[in-house]
Amino acid sequence: MELDRLRELHREVLARVGSVVVGQEENIHLLMVCLLARGHVLLEGVPGIGKTLLARTFAACTGLEFKRIQFTPDLMPGDVVGTNVFDFQRNAFTLSRGPIFTEVLLADEINRTPPKTQAALLEAMQERQVTLDGRTHPLSDGFLVVATQNPIEHEGTYPLPEAQLDRFLLKLVIRHPERADEVELVLRHGARDASLRFDERGVGAVCDLETLSDARRTVAAVTLAEPIAGYVVDVVRATRTHADLQVGASPRAAVVLTAAARASAALDGRDYVIPDDVKALLAPVLRHRVVVAPGAEIEGRTAEQVVASIIARTEAPR
Repeated sequence: MELDRLRELHREVLARVGSVVVGQEENIHLLMVCLLARGHVLLEGVPGIGKTLLARTFAACTGLEFKRIQFTPDLMPGDVVGTNVFDFQRNAFTLSRGPIFTEVLLADEINRTPPKTQAALLEAMQERQVTLDGRTHPLSDGFLVVATQNPIEHEGTYPLPEAQLDRFLLKLVIRHPERADEVELVLRHGARDASLRFDERGVGAVCDLETLSDARRTVAAVTLAEPIAGYVVDVVRATRTHADLQVGASPRAAVVLTAAARASAALDGRDYVIPDDVKALLAPVLRHRVVVAPGAEIEGRTAEQVVASIIARTEAPR
């Protein structure tokens, strides 16, 4: 796929998703980055802020199969991945596939279910496959988990394990819209019922899995110069020695950050990565991979602020 065509595709996705989801242009862009970089994304925000709407509309615009799991305290791993059921007519076990066998999986309120069920997603997110009773079942090449979670201070939530968090390429924080965007939201959707009918709202697919595969090949060909790679490594390594961080980012963070930077550069119409591509992605890539030290947390410092300070003192290549 030519870079100009990829850039145009990106604009179409931004426009169509933006016709339903108001004021989330940056998060729509980052969802596209995540999809092209073969990652997964975690959306955090209070209820009623449009996390589910964003995920559903994005899936509809990319033409990928969409399924949703509502995570609850009594959800079992088999409800996610499926199970083998004995077929008496065939005298054999057959696989009853769970909702994880799809392309875009919305894991709604993932932190309202116990860690055992959360862990059912680990193999699928990392290896893009599911193992049941010793047999491996591959998932679609377009497999993307969009998980939503309420802030951890809300009642009835279970913090996601660090191993699970590390499988998410990006963590996006969905905040309340600006006043002008909220007025536009009310004007645009206030006269409709609560149900979401994409055909009535002019939202349709602008690509398919074949187009996505072509776009990913274009992203893989984007040049990452050695000085840029060194800059990524320097920033990630700085998180491990920063006084305000109890836990720094792993080498996996550096690897996925470069993949995301390649995707962002391609969507911007460039076949090479620049430092600004890396800087723009550092907060969503690192905010869930680092742990703020208790002393810094008491003083009110956040992971985003610490990452910003690391960016400021790490020299970028020219």
